[in-house]
Amino acid sequence: MKFAILAAGEGTRMAQEGVELPKPLVKVNGEAMIDRLIRIFNDCEAEDIYIITNNLTTLIQEHLRQLQEENPKIHLIVKTTPSSMHSFYELRQVMGDGKFCLTTVDTIFHENEFKQYIQAWEASCHDGLMAVTDYIDDEKPLYIATDKQLNITAFLDNEPQSYISGGIYGLSEKSFPVIDKCIQEGQSRMRNFQRQLVKEGFQLKAYPFSKILDVDHADDIKKAEVFLTGHK
Repeated sequence: MKFAILAAGEGTRMAQEGVELPKPLVKVNGEAMIDRLIRIFNDCEAEDIYIITNNLTTLIQEHLRQLQEENPKIHLIVKTTPSSMHSFYELRQVMGDGKFCLTTVDTIFHENEFKQYIQAWEASCHDGLMAVTDYIDDEKPLYIATDKQLNITAFLDNEPQSYISGGIYGLSEKSFPVIDKCIQEGQSRMRNFQRQLVKEGFQLKAYPFSKILDVDHADDIKKAEVFLTGHK
């Protein structure tokens, strides 16, 4: 399976809070977040790993180009984009056909759950398998409405539901015409792309994780470390 990472954000909130490294290079338990994702993807027998980062932060570019020398599976796009949806659109141009898993760079999860999720997505006959969690610690969560079989019926901003998006998306090339349409219509943000998938009749299923964290603020780093080590 192919994997992709959205890492083109500027990480301004963490920088304002005193975090000196750009977000993808911030370490959780001694490992840069982007390195952790690449390692986990390789453990899941990744065919290719596509990464987009902005052209403002040379430190990330240098780091990833060094990794490319060691791992030819890594494909790098350097481009500043106005939103995560636009970043996905840039990745879509080079990813080719087949199923893939797309993640944001700051999503933190247990590795064993992620591997089980990938196995479920490989075996799934749905159009998409979206990772969700009932752990809600986000300023602007994307709520996910489902039926009893966990088929996704809506993506909501202001109507609380049992689950929110975990920033992990299992999709295929079937989704590319939808992202193209969103861009052509001037839309932005991944949540609007996901809403468009539902509107277009895509059969999307929710896959619950016990917990998924986003590292958006400086104090989220310690939360992530505690979560991964299991300490209370």
